[in-house]
Amino acid sequence: MRKPIIFGNWKMNKTNAQAQVFFDGVEAFVTDKADFGVAVPFTALATSVNAASKMNVAAENVHWAPNGAYTGEVSVEMLKEIGVKWVVLGHSERRQYFNETDADINKKAVVTIENGITPIVCVGETLDEFEAGNTESVVRTQVSGCLTGLNGEDVKNIVIAYEPVWAIGTGKSATVEIAQNTCALVRDEVRNIFGNDVADAVRIQYGGSVKPDNIEEYMSQEDIDGALIGGASLEVDSFKAIIDAIK
Repeated sequence: MRKPIIFGNWKMNKTNAQAQVFFDGVEAFVTDKADFGVAVPFTALATSVNAASKMNVAAENVHWAPNGAYTGEVSVEMLKEIGVKWVVLGHSERRQYFNETDADINKKAVVTIENGITPIVCVGETLDEFEAGNTESVVRTQVSGCLTGLNGEDVKNIVIAYEPVWAIGTGKSATVEIAQNTCALVRDEVRNIFGNDVADAVRIQYGGSVKPDNIEEYMSQEDIDGALIGGASLEVDSFKAIIDAIK
C-alpha cells in the first residue's frame, strides 16, 4: 500500500514572515494519513524548515553542480546544510520559461539522490501536444529521460508528478479519467524500465488545479497516490481543507 503524498508548491510566493504564518496555522492540523509538505522559494527555506515539525519542506529547484560559476543557482550542499530533504525537479514552469530539458532534470535527480534528498520529478505535456494526441509519447519519453542511469531502489523512493502544462495556473484541470490514465502510463513506463516491484512501489502525484473540492476524486484513482498543489497551497484554510480530505 503506497502512502499518499500531498505537497504544495508556492512558486514565487511568500516572504519569510508569510511562510511562518502559514506553518503556524497549518502544523496543528497535519495528520499521518499522508506525507504532507510544501515546496517553498529558496529565501524561505530556512524559516520553513525551522517552523515545520510535521510538514515536509522542499526546494523548488537545485543545480547539479556542487559549486562553481553558476550565478543565481543553489547547490545540493546548500540545501543539505539547512535541513532540506526534498526538491521539486522539472516543474512545467521550469521547462516552459527556463528551457529545462529531460537531460537537465536527470542530472539534478542523480545528484539529489546521491546526497539523500528525495526528488519530486515532474512530467507533463503542453496543450499542443495534448490536442495532437501525443500525451503518451511525450510523457513516456520524459519519464525515461529523467530517470536515465538510476537504479530500481532509487526509483522506488522518488516521487513522479504528472502535471499537464495546460492545467498549470489556468484554472483547467484534467478530468479524473485523463489524470488516472496518464498516471497509469507513467507507472507502466517505470515498469518497462525497472520492473513490477519498482512500478508498484513508486508514488505518482497528479498536479494541475487541484483544490479541496476535487482532490478526493483524484485520490480515489488506482494510480494516483497524491497531488502537487499550486494555488490552493497558499492559504491556510484551503490547505487545511485538503488535509481534511485525505481519509
